[in-house]
Parts: sequence; C-alpha cells; structure tokens
Amino acid sequence: MIDNLPTYIPLVFGLTTAATLALFIWTIRNSKAEWARKKAMPIFIGLTTWLIFQAAMAFLNVYNSDTSSFPPKIMLMGIFPAILAIALLFLSQKGRRFIDSLPIRHLTYLNVVRIPVEIVLYWLFLHRAVPELMTFSGRNFDIIAGITSPVMAYFVTTEQKAGRNAMLAWNFICLGLLINIVANALFSTPSPIQQFAFEQPNIAILNFPFSWLPTFMVPIVLFGHLASIRQSLKRKMD
Repeated sequence: MIDNLPTYIPLVFGLTTAATLALFIWTIRNSKAEWARKKAMPIFIGLTTWLIFQAAMAFLNVYNSDTSSFPPKIMLMGIFPAILAIALLFLSQKGRRFIDSLPIRHLTYLNVVRIPVEIVLYWLFLHRAVPELMTFSGRNFDIIAGITSPVMAYFVTTEQKAGRNAMLAWNFICLGLLINIVANALFSTPSPIQQFAFEQPNIAILNFPFSWLPTFMVPIVLFGHLASIRQSLKRKMD
C-alpha cells in the first residue's frame, strides 16, 4: 500500500477493476455461441483467482521489494503471463472461435473504464505516486478512447461500410494510445529499464490495488482491441 494516500483513490480504482471484470463477463454472456456463453463462469473464477494472486504479490511487497531485478518482477509474474494467455487464444483454433463469437459492441463498451482509470492516475500524480507524463496533462491521451467508446459502439449496430471502417480505424488508434501509456508507465517504473521520471517515478503499479492496472485491466482492454480488429478485418474480407 502507498502511505498517506486518501482512501477514495484505491477505492475508486478497486471499483473500476470490478467494473472491468463485470463488463468482460457481460461480453462473454452475450456471445453469439452458446458454448462460449457457458464459459462465462469458469472465466470469471479464473480471472478472480488471478486478481487475488496479483493482490497477494503486491501485499507481500514482491513487486517493490527489489526494483533492481531484470526483468522487473511485475513483468515476469504479472504482465508476461497475461500477454501469453492472449497470444495462446489467438494462436489456437478454439481460441479464435471464442474470439469471433464475442460481440464487438460489448467489447467496445469495455473501454469506458479508461475514463475512471485516467482520473485515478491524475489523483496519483497529485500525490506523487506516478509522474505527470502518465496523466492527461502529460503524455497520456488514453481518456479519449473511453469518452468515444459509446459513440463507436453505435457504429457496430450499422452495416454501412463507413461505420465498419470507422470502427476499425478507431480500434487501431486506441490501441496506439494504449501502447503509448503502457510504454511510458513501464519506462517510468523503478527498474533497470527505467528511462525517465526519476524525480517522481511510477511507484503506484508496484503497490496494491494499482498493480491490477498492468496485470489485469490493460490486458483486458488489449484483448478487446485485438479481438475487435480481427473481427473487423474478417468482415471486410467476407
């Protein structure tokens, strides 16, 4: 835990994490395939277990006890496994069937969680837990994805070519925004790969509950964009 941090900041972030999980399960429950809908509960249990594991790592100070290790422990035990899980889904036939069964509209709505995340990051900056470059007053424009996601979800309901092209472009742009903040966050975190923000480093993601951001929330949003891009490209080729 970060000392002297107002209670409302981790509380809002915890609720945002819960909302991300709920929206993702909601997306699965609205799958076009019955067999995929039946996986909602096992996936919920698996993701909840993952969140508990990540919380334990943060509570036990595994991530912030030794910031000189390479690769950083949060990457080794949190980020890499999540990315590997996404890769396996896209590489396996059953995984691709699952991905293609998910409704793009619901995947798009997932991005609304990026609004409260950006607000929390700004609060953390004010309390010297992240650098300004990780906020919307710095290099982070990720809040645009959250604000525009309800509008873009509308385009999914249309079959017009312009709407499909706009959705595809939006996903690529927002994926770029996500990569931008992830890179800035990782290179601002105390570790052998830190490149900037030495005067006010990103210590938040090494502590509970903010370690859920790179180990859970970012992978969920990343998966949503990649799944939507895959489906959009398939529709253009059909």
